[in-house]
Amino acid sequence: MEDSLNKNNATAEANNPAHYSTIIVGIVIGLIGIFLRFTGSWPMISTVSNVLWVLGAVICLRAVVKILK
Repeated sequence: MEDSLNKNNATAEANNPAHYSTIIVGIVIGLIGIFLRFTGSWPMISTVSNVLWVLGAVICLRAVVKILK
């Protein structure tokens, strides 16, 4: 009986909309980083775009790991 309750709680936690909202935020940040890469040629654009892209990827991966726990 307890295994069933733990499984239901784990499923409810995995289906928490906050995880998916976090993934969307991470995707948007990553896409902004990719967009900046093609917008212009001011100094440090490559560094800023890479940082935003990596930040978005890290946010998405952390959300996926929380879902899998």
